[in-house]
Amino acid sequence: MIRPMENQRTERLKSWVKSVLPAPLTDFQPASTDASFRRYFRALTADTRYIVMDAPPSHEDCAPWLKVAHLFRAAGANTPQVFAENLADGFILMSDLGSTTYLSVLNDDSADRLYRDANASLIKIQQASRAGVLPPYDAALLRRELDLFPDWYIARHLGVQLSDAQQDRLEVTFRAILDNNLAQPSVFVHRDWHSRNLMLTEPDNPGVIDFQDAVYGPITYDLVSIYKDAYIAWDEERILDWVVRYWEAAKRAGLPVHADFGAFYRDFEWMGAQRHIKVLGIFARLCHRDGKDGYLKDMPLVMRYLRSTCERYRELQPLLALLDAMEGKMAEVGFTF
Repeated sequence: MIRPMENQRTERLKSWVKSVLPAPLTDFQPASTDASFRRYFRALTADTRYIVMDAPPSHEDCAPWLKVAHLFRAAGANTPQVFAENLADGFILMSDLGSTTYLSVLNDDSADRLYRDANASLIKIQQASRAGVLPPYDAALLRRELDLFPDWYIARHLGVQLSDAQQDRLEVTFRAILDNNLAQPSVFVHRDWHSRNLMLTEPDNPGVIDFQDAVYGPITYDLVSIYKDAYIAWDEERILDWVVRYWEAAKRAGLPVHADFGAFYRDFEWMGAQRHIKVLGIFARLCHRDGKDGYLKDMPLVMRYLRSTCERYRELQPLLALLDAMEGKMAEVGFTF
């Protein structure tokens, strides 16, 4: 149901679109929403399709989106072309990358080609990396993300109160994860490089969206986002192959990847631990704070990724023991992960 204020804003947006289009508007329809306050509409003229972003300034700042759109596009990535902007109202008119996400077309036959294209695009973005251009993915930000897990997933979603010993165990693990993440070489990081934010856009594939939170940080982060994707699962053997292919291409491109693939893959998995911990917290917060419970169904896969990584590394065993304890406690009241 559209609220009156929302409807008024939509009409104002539509009027602005009409004023900046090069030809008369023939259709204006909702295109999509995301986990933020942004909304997207599809505007049509007789021969062209556009996407219109509506980002209320009271909740969203369009400036980072515009900055990264130009930055990544200059690097050779296929981000939307911006035709008009109204930062005061939070309106942007851009090219339409279509509605076919990677998620909708990924299968056993298409995956190798689509992921090859994604790797090539990611490497272009990473080659353009420079310190001081995007916000740093520093210890404070990485830690804030980790803290979403005890605050929103454990306490709010599971309703579990950790003992002092369990809190200490979690703190030790968090410190170990952060030490690894911060020791990795830094590049531009999209920060949500996965199957819902990559569009099938032939011949310049993929189209790249939802990049407004980009930062300068660990080189393995975006690889984890796409190959340990919260929305689609692959056999570990295929993931390993795709990561190897990225690593080989990145070396040829002169990116600062570790010379030893085993060490690089360990960094990939430890970066994954940070991301999976964060994502569990974010999905819980989206449900309990924002009323968006559609992400709950994706939690079991993310937890499976996290547990698998913890099982593989001795330093992460304290977190695995904590997960086991929480699972046992919740089973007593009939709750399953």
